[in-house]
Amino acid sequence: MEKRASRRIPNVLSLAGVDPSGGAGLLADIKTISALGAYACGVVTALTAQNTREVSGIQDVSPDFIRLQMETLFSDVAIDAVKIGMLSRTETILAVAQELQKFSPHHIVLDPVMVAKSGACLLSKSAVQALRTEMLPLCSVVTPNLPEAMVLLGEQGAPEAKDMPEMAGRLWELCGRKALVYLKGGHLDGSQVIDVVFDGVEMRRFEGGRICTKNTHGTGCALSSALAALLPQSDSPWAAARKAHDYLREAIAHSGNINVGEGYGPVDHFWSFR
Repeated sequence: MEKRASRRIPNVLSLAGVDPSGGAGLLADIKTISALGAYACGVVTALTAQNTREVSGIQDVSPDFIRLQMETLFSDVAIDAVKIGMLSRTETILAVAQELQKFSPHHIVLDPVMVAKSGACLLSKSAVQALRTEMLPLCSVVTPNLPEAMVLLGEQGAPEAKDMPEMAGRLWELCGRKALVYLKGGHLDGSQVIDVVFDGVEMRRFEGGRICTKNTHGTGCALSSALAALLPQSDSPWAAARKAHDYLREAIAHSGNINVGEGYGPVDHFWSFR
């Protein structure tokens, strides 16, 4: 009997902080990547003390040690896609950008974690500028929510759904006219959640009814890491984006399967296995 050739499972790297509750950051990324059929690797960019109700402390990893983690990993493992979470300092952003330029992974997905739930900007002006000029041009996909998009575009105010296509177009320009922009509209009011996706040619809307749950901790992490896992396994970025959107909706809808903490709980990353 002829032996079937095995399909290589893609290796996907997450650069993110560690949330001990497992709802966001590196631990959530690893769950998502694994649930979607890829092999998860991780580089730690920060340690946090947090649960579902609060963040009580953050300890940044030095840029030099982040470099060492990346160089050691890339020297041995063929990385097919990279997902980038919060990079809190200018020096960290520059270090990661230089390492990515050196190793040139095929897919780079950036979740620009920049705005706290309170609305406060988490990054300094210099860090935001470094993200714009050094990181965005390297990315194949960026996944900002509306508050993050406003910071990247240097704007203030309260955007509406009708503003999203124009914002997506301007973000595409910032990314060097080559990235897929996945602009998330979950912060808007209404019974429908609208995401706008733009590749420089086509603008699509992904819509769905709002799911009534407070288990939304780490949804941005799940979406961006789902994209990183699916891009090497999909025929096109559009197919990966649609699959990632649908995966996250189901993970939110099934979040009642698990009971983690008393605050904003996580989604169920492994919903399809239960």
